[in-house]
Amino acid sequence: MASTVTGDTDGGRNWTFLTNHGHVLLAIARNPTARLRDVAAEVGVTERAAQAIVADLEAGGYLHRTRVGRRNEYTLNPAGRFRHPAEADRQVGDLLALFADTPTAKAHPRA
Repeated sequence: MASTVTGDTDGGRNWTFLTNHGHVLLAIARNPTARLRDVAAEVGVTERAAQAIVADLEAGGYLHRTRVGRRNEYTLNPAGRFRHPAEADRQVGDLLALFADTPTAKAHPRA
């Protein structure tokens, strides 16, 4: 997934509609056992940034991390609400359904 959009239509500036948090959530939705180094490479951030984003998403209740052997496995919470007031009435599961191939394979609702 390309994480930036470039071109002459926006004056040459790089920007995206989704934040890095959204990109990390989608990468994990696509592969719940992915290594953070692979998630970071897919999103285009450092591994340290990916770790911080996963910590934010976990603290916000959007995902849960479980240690399985030497790896982490992530379970998503599609019932989590968007944080911005303009979208607070929508669940992140809507985003997952739009962009992730199998958004509910490792997802479960939490209140």
